[in-house]
Amino acid sequence: MNFASDNAGGVHPRIMAAIAAANEGPVPSYGGDSITRVAQDRLRELFDAPEAAVHFVVSGTAANALSLALLSPGWGKVFCHTDAHVQTSETGAPEFFTAGAKLVPVPGAAGKITPEALAEVLEVNGRDSVHAGQNAALTLTNATEWGTVYSPDEVEALSAIARAEGLGVHMDGARFANALAGLDVAPADLTWRAGVDILSLGGTKNGCMAVEAVLIFDPAKSEEFAFRRKRAGALVSKHRYLSAQILAWLDGDLWLQLARHANAMAHELGLGLARLPGVRIDQRVDSNAVFATIPAELHRRACEAGISYHLWPHTQTGDGEEPVSIRLVCGWDTRLDEVNAALQALA
Repeated sequence: MNFASDNAGGVHPRIMAAIAAANEGPVPSYGGDSITRVAQDRLRELFDAPEAAVHFVVSGTAANALSLALLSPGWGKVFCHTDAHVQTSETGAPEFFTAGAKLVPVPGAAGKITPEALAEVLEVNGRDSVHAGQNAALTLTNATEWGTVYSPDEVEALSAIARAEGLGVHMDGARFANALAGLDVAPADLTWRAGVDILSLGGTKNGCMAVEAVLIFDPAKSEEFAFRRKRAGALVSKHRYLSAQILAWLDGDLWLQLARHANAMAHELGLGLARLPGVRIDQRVDSNAVFATIPAELHRRACEAGISYHLWPHTQTGDGEEPVSIRLVCGWDTRLDEVNAALQALA
């Protein structure tokens, strides 16, 4: 009963089959193959962005850091949520690949930046000068590190503030499919139509083996990204195996089916946990993650039953008698009987 991370899941059989099918015979390397061209065109079609540049990398950290390097010089300022992955979990990769840009955290409940909070932080830190640095970028995470989701209107409002301050807008979409699955909107509505310049579109957490797509809605930046990706050691020579994953993932809207399933399992898990005595659900379940505070006895029972999850925040020990705050994440391959078994063990 593993709810530790959607990274823990396997590869969807259709995607694994596509990787095997791509293994037949020699093809041009470094993205010069027909599979890559078709995958790029499919993403342009899906996002209604025929001029967008599309590049593939194997990790979300590479996608985020290289994308922000397009938007910010080394003397720039990148505004992000306090709990954003770029701030807490990428070992300085954005700072490294931008050659020194400063990440400026913006606080906000439930993992989300509000227009008011962004405006306040910009008022304090947003001054352009040779001493303070240059405003460069805003990065938003959707779905957020707390499982919540920005609507198109929210993204648009934040993008408008960013534009007024001279900031480009990046979206960390490691769980973009999970965010989109809960909204009745087109992919374009949540990205470029709402003011996003670059999207890091994550496949790895949603059924793929290892692939993230970087969609650059201003193609003038494409050549620079290509050079940066190669210089960073992030250009995969046997590129067809990345592209084959994307094609299978998008085929028949598999990517959204997998995300909807993961979201549904999280909703079931959240509803079941909420019925248990002493349990508090800490965030609305917008995507595939459940955040809850549970009694210490329940935490011990979960550990004894072999239920895996993360303490959230990680600074807790979980050893005492105080309630424990946890994060549980469902994946594309989380089964309903697994959810029910976990709830039964805790009941």
